[in-house]
Amino acid sequence: MHTKEEKISLLSDMIAFAIVDGELHEREYMFLSIVAVELGISNDELKQLFHEEHRSEIIKSEFERIQQFYRLALLMHCDGVLHEREEIKINEIGINMGLNPFAIKRVLKAMENSPTRMVHPDFLLEVFQEQYN
Repeated sequence: MHTKEEKISLLSDMIAFAIVDGELHEREYMFLSIVAVELGISNDELKQLFHEEHRSEIIKSEFERIQQFYRLALLMHCDGVLHEREEIKINEIGINMGLNPFAIKRVLKAMENSPTRMVHPDFLLEVFQEQYN
């Protein structure tokens, strides 16, 4: 992801996902703030995204789609409560991104079983690359 528009689109997707359960938890907002800083998006720009219509762009690179899926999965676990709507939506998003449904399920299960709700980047890439073997 190279352009500011692509970065804004990623954050917009994450904001839309964060409020799928009907509320924005403080930890979810903090996570979004951290991602915004990493993407070079100012706090004011982030706040403005909450008041704009959701604008999503297609992520062309598979690696970037996997990264975005993982960001969304981390966001899902931020508030410590896993809502059914979040589970349904993240699977839907992953499939719409063109990611393998079995890999999606494995990653989400591994995150659920992890005490930190995180998985190692090598595991993440390995799971999604298994579909090519």
